[in-house]
Amino acid sequence: MNLTPEQKQTVVSWVAAGDGLSAVQSKLREQFQLSLTYRDVRFLVDDLDLQLKDAAPKVDTSDVTKAVAPAPSAPAPQPPGTGGDEHGGDPTAAAPAIEEGFGDEGELPGEEPAGASTLSVAVDKVTLIPGAIASGTVTFSDGVTGKWMIDQYGRPGFTQVSKEGYRPSPTDAQAFMTELQLAIRNLGYA
Repeated sequence: MNLTPEQKQTVVSWVAAGDGLSAVQSKLREQFQLSLTYRDVRFLVDDLDLQLKDAAPKVDTSDVTKAVAPAPSAPAPQPPGTGGDEHGGDPTAAAPAIEEGFGDEGELPGEEPAGASTLSVAVDKVTLIPGAIASGTVTFSDGVTGKWMIDQYGRPGFTQVSKEGYRPSPTDAQAFMTELQLAIRNLGYA
């Protein structure tokens, strides 16, 4: 593909204006009667050392404190030996279902107002949950306890909560995510 210097300058101006590869491809066809494949347009942009502008900023998925997920619920009881209990069970059985983090920041009736949290997070010395890279326990400021885990994709979740349908206050939820991030960083995972 041989473009004239004027055509190259026009492509530079299109990319600088924020046009993506598809738009550049269409404009080359319309204005210069050049039929290039999407890949050829990509190579052209690379050859001209141009940087395309991102339409949407990329999200940092490595920071678990930015994750927002549905509220946890109590797991269904599992019979002994099914892999869900901690003492015994088949280690080759499927990992327990992960009940993900905390939902929107509105408070439910009976929740404490936002303020300081007295929550504690502990990390297990050995993680026995299949598919988990770390696990441990948490005691929320209102005394409710839970067992948490982080799967091999870095997603936090709960395997057990002492109060069915429990949803921590926004303050406790944020404190949990912060403490969990610090604990995992201290283990060398972050």
